[in-house]
Amino acid sequence: MMTVVCTRGSRCSARTLAALALGFTAPLAGCGNSTSLTLGTPVITLSHTGSDFAAYRVAIDSITLTDSHGAIVPLIAQQTTSESVDLATPTDLTELLGAPALPAATYKSATLTLDYTSASIWVNVNGQAVAATPVSSTGTALTTATLTITFDPNHPLVIAHGASTHLAIAFDLAASNSINTATTPPTVTVRPFVVMTPAPADATVIRVRGPLVTVQSASSDYVINVRPLTDLQTTPYGAVTVSTDAQTYFNINGVAYTGAAGLAAMASLTENTATAAYGTLGDLSGITPGFHATAVYAGTGLESPAADHISGVVGARSGNTLTVHGATFLTPGISSYTASYANNATVTVGSATVVSEDGVAASGLTPAAISVGQQLVVSGLGSVDSAGNISLDATACSSAPPCQVRLIPTRLWGTLNSATPGSALLDVLTLGNFAPADFNFAGTGAAGQDANPSAYALNTGSLDESAIAAGTLLQVDGIVNAFGSAPPDFTATAITAGTATEQRLVVEWINGAGATAPFISASSSGLVVKLSNAALGTIHEIRTGPAGPANTGPGVRDLTLLPTSPPFTIVGAAQADLRLAIGSASLSTGVSVFNSIGGFATALSATFKGTNKIYRLVAVGQYNNGANTFVASRISVALM
Repeated sequence: MMTVVCTRGSRCSARTLAALALGFTAPLAGCGNSTSLTLGTPVITLSHTGSDFAAYRVAIDSITLTDSHGAIVPLIAQQTTSESVDLATPTDLTELLGAPALPAATYKSATLTLDYTSASIWVNVNGQAVAATPVSSTGTALTTATLTITFDPNHPLVIAHGASTHLAIAFDLAASNSINTATTPPTVTVRPFVVMTPAPADATVIRVRGPLVTVQSASSDYVINVRPLTDLQTTPYGAVTVSTDAQTYFNINGVAYTGAAGLAAMASLTENTATAAYGTLGDLSGITPGFHATAVYAGTGLESPAADHISGVVGARSGNTLTVHGATFLTPGISSYTASYANNATVTVGSATVVSEDGVAASGLTPAAISVGQQLVVSGLGSVDSAGNISLDATACSSAPPCQVRLIPTRLWGTLNSATPGSALLDVLTLGNFAPADFNFAGTGAAGQDANPSAYALNTGSLDESAIAAGTLLQVDGIVNAFGSAPPDFTATAITAGTATEQRLVVEWINGAGATAPFISASSSGLVVKLSNAALGTIHEIRTGPAGPANTGPGVRDLTLLPTSPPFTIVGAAQADLRLAIGSASLSTGVSVFNSIGGFATALSATFKGTNKIYRLVAVGQYNNGANTFVASRISVALM
């Protein structure tokens, strides 16, 4: 396997080989070489907005940058295989896609190519995951889609010599797709809408994955080469220095540690051991970017090329047999994991199965801890039968690697029935992104007291919700209590009022027709949608959390039922986080991104003059019920 260091503990060649991997052949700095090419590092992160998809797996073929002189530079070059990504993974998790060395320059645009040939897209239909067929805007089969993203002329991507710069890529699935469940199978009309912009390092939770290069105990950090998503290729996408502290949680080969003990366990691992860290971007002043980890997973505690993996939510349990709902199945291939999705998969656990809970240095956990509604990742020996049914045996692994189950924090949404200090009862809307009707809670409770989703009992610990009004929509994170031990059914680690979470305003105009005059007003003071427009479609809502069956529920607010169409504005939003975009793949400029309201308002005025038609509008922010305003930090205007 190719290494990327000159010697153990040296980082200089990581930049060099990352640049060579992208096709640069000029002499480069590092290991004493002279240079005729100045280099910097774009730190590329990938995220997406929420949507009604259970899975949305496509391939990123390539991403290129165009500088101010017209030179094209590969940002993510097409390797022997494309980068497969599921864009329906949790919306509050961002992936560090790469940190390659690129020529220092000012870049004005990017071009991204997606491959839908082997796409796996599943939509939520009344709580059930149903496979859907992607089609183009003309209704034909979709193969590849190419989109240009033009940066704000006043805020281009500047890669400086010897420094790192954050470049954020956000797929707006709500602006990119229109779902039609009236057909069998359902179809998804795709008009890709991607926002790409330089962004400051902030508190966004990011995952960075890749093989271990070296541990530097004196500075409490380690170095990896980035291999994002499910990539197993030998060519890395640049190096990252991961720093840790006394509070950092480690899971090394299934054993939990904290702080220095975890870093010491990392030091005993061999080079190229698989690692993943969760945390935030750190120091970007140097060419090798920094990352601060709050949790680290390495070795078989993360993945093993000798094991298959299933992730999803436990939908039912009978003895040692689990039904995993919304299951993603990964099996190692030559250059990446092969991924497939199933509404349900069967997993068998046993006494030899190693069980751990993410973020908790607990000992003595057994498969008895795994209950219905729990989000998890399981490694073992997988198989797919002739009918396409997926199963995984997590009982028969050897000691290297052992069969393992990681219990991952689970998110539920529900309305509050009642609460006292230390406890609460919720009427559950979704558990792990699926409706209660998708679960069989038999056996979850002691003495027949099985979990009741309409009166789901929470252990809230020090989180006191007793002053919250009944009927309030809540987002709750935590762990489902052990099978057969309920009540309580769930131990909460965080509870957030729905109104304090990120909300989405989505308006769609009739597919194929669109609207040339969608707004009553559009200026730097805000936008007001013309809800009386004859081309208005059936989707015109503010969404808080997930929707219930038939797109209803406490988290869905129909715009046409409000006293007036709410203006949405950036006033009150964090100005450094503004991502305002307008365009489509059919335009030469593609999607134009603006980081201030002035340029965006000018673009809107120039666009809607009787020819261009809007297809979808998506705004992300928070709705103020009292003022009837929507304060947005991200606005996407998707054109036909």
